[in-house]
Amino acid sequence: MSKLDGKIAVITGGNSGIGLASAKRLVEEGAYVFITGRRQSELDRAKAEIGRNVTTVRGDVAILEDLDRLYAQIRDEKGVIDIVVANAGVSETAPIEAVTPELFDKHFGVNARGTFFTVQKALPLMTRGGAIVLVASGKHMKGSLNYGPYAGSKAAVRSFARTWANELKGRGIRVNCLSPGAIDTPIVYDHIKTDAEIVALKERVARTYPLGRLGRAEELASAVLYLASDESSFTTGIDLVVDGGVSQV
Repeated sequence: MSKLDGKIAVITGGNSGIGLASAKRLVEEGAYVFITGRRQSELDRAKAEIGRNVTTVRGDVAILEDLDRLYAQIRDEKGVIDIVVANAGVSETAPIEAVTPELFDKHFGVNARGTFFTVQKALPLMTRGGAIVLVASGKHMKGSLNYGPYAGSKAAVRSFARTWANELKGRGIRVNCLSPGAIDTPIVYDHIKTDAEIVALKERVARTYPLGRLGRAEELASAVLYLASDESSFTTGIDLVVDGGVSQV
């Protein structure tokens, strides 16, 4: 018997990177997964890659009407949600002097507000308990240069996990946070414009990460599976840090 037989999961930002790898892993373990993303072409590719037990719903977590449409479709098709993986996020860098209101609002609108309402609007369908996994970032523990809005928005996500673990315990819902380090996914390369910068990134990671390399999306998917399944049945409110040791040693 697989770990998630009969479970219904929703993964925001499930069209690429950690979200896509997590969708694949949850389906492999028996779940039916709804994935969201802003670009239909990427959703179509993700659906083909996952292959089965998946529905795609185009939408932006920063737009509440898109979330309402997502959950209306899940309600009509499945009637229940067991697992929420709030993974959708954005990341841009700028020193404090260069941060515009638009850049600030983009990060908090997607990473913090989008995560908040992704969870709030899922709760009416979580009628048999379940697990919520919030994808934050190791940046919320560090003072990394030029990551002010991003790190701040992810610190909010970490705080949500603590609060909701307490608020939702009576409903049989566990809430945990996952904080990745630098993972070999498209969002990491959003800050990089040349091959030389890619080389420099990998050299920096090799120097500063105890495990000496970028993480793999599949490694984060294993962590998502742990937090989403009964393997973590006595775990709630934690921040599971999967960052090659860079924030810990």
